[in-house]
Amino acid sequence: QVHLVESGGGLVQAGASLRLSCVASGRTLTPHSMGWFRQGAEKEREFVAGFTLRGGFTRYGDSVKGRFTISRDDAKNTMYLSLNSLKPADTAVYYCAADYTRYLNADYISPSQSAYEYWGQGTQVTVSS
Repeated sequence: QVHLVESGGGLVQAGASLRLSCVASGRTLTPHSMGWFRQGAEKEREFVAGFTLRGGFTRYGDSVKGRFTISRDDAKNTMYLSLNSLKPADTAVYYCAADYTRYLNADYISPSQSAYEYWGQGTQVTVSS
């Protein structure tokens, strides 16, 4: 089992920044990739960003490219998502997730939530206009 805990969400004004954290514990095997997803009210869960644990390849959703940055601190078993230039459309519950699938391509990062086996409980980000 993998236990993921997100934190760092909050209520901010448009244009502000936040940094979300995701602390992982439990299973010792390294996942292929870690990712951030978000789900707004009455919307489907959307891929935000991800990275591969080996190689450090990254991938971003089109709506956040250039504004959000994914990073990691292996010593703390922690993944971060820096959210800049926030917009009301970014309002959502943000989830971190771990993908243990074995892919042929080492740099592949799945944007599909079905590929991710473990999920955190989510942290709410609300952006006011």
